[in-house]
Amino acid sequence: MSRVAETVSGKTVLVTGASAGIGWAACVAFARLGAKVVATARREDKLQALRDYIRAESGSVFCCTGDATQEDTAKQCILEATERFGCLDILINNAGAGNYKNLVDTSAEEYDALMNANMRSSFLFTRHAVPVMIQQKAGQVLFVSSVAGLAGYAGEAVYCATKFAQVGFAQALDAELRKHGIKVGTICPGGVKTEFALGKGRTEESIRASHMMEAEEVADAIVFACTQPANARILQMTVRHMGEPGR
Repeated sequence: MSRVAETVSGKTVLVTGASAGIGWAACVAFARLGAKVVATARREDKLQALRDYIRAESGSVFCCTGDATQEDTAKQCILEATERFGCLDILINNAGAGNYKNLVDTSAEEYDALMNANMRSSFLFTRHAVPVMIQQKAGQVLFVSSVAGLAGYAGEAVYCATKFAQVGFAQALDAELRKHGIKVGTICPGGVKTEFALGKGRTEESIRASHMMEAEEVADAIVFACTQPANARILQMTVRHMGEPGR
């Protein structure tokens, strides 16, 4: 068994936004390494497909359907993880949404929807996972932010605001939780070929024609961040495809 597999095998990993894209790929990657995966998302049919896929590969997975912006969903998922598997070792805050619009075209309702999907969900799951990890005296919380959380982009002001919020939240939590043995970090990907923001600034044609990364490539970075030695932590990792200029 490789060092990476040894690091993850047997651990309980909770992944939000697991029904597609990066979340789906991360669940599969962790399950293949022997982790016990708790997958959550709103779309029950997609979660069932993920469950069947992982179990066909003899992986361990439990699916918990719910809206990540609702506190009851966060509480239930964390309860399921601890009652079924005895612990919660890793939380991947991946749930999120995109809506690329100029400021003057963005409504207050769209602002609230983006902030809830990206930041409120991150807060809720972290808020209820951390007490478990403090009691364990160990754990890891990873936020899937974006390069839009590191630099502002025209036509993405509100989206950038939500992703900057995740980065700042993670930085503060690193300082707050390290004394409890909890690692906190962010992954900031560039463009990824998923259904993210389809119809809200992206089209299927533009995604197919792009050089954007595959979700599995970002999932590999997530696993890497979660498999560091006990005394090492990755605070922030930027992952971009070869056709995307750096900032």
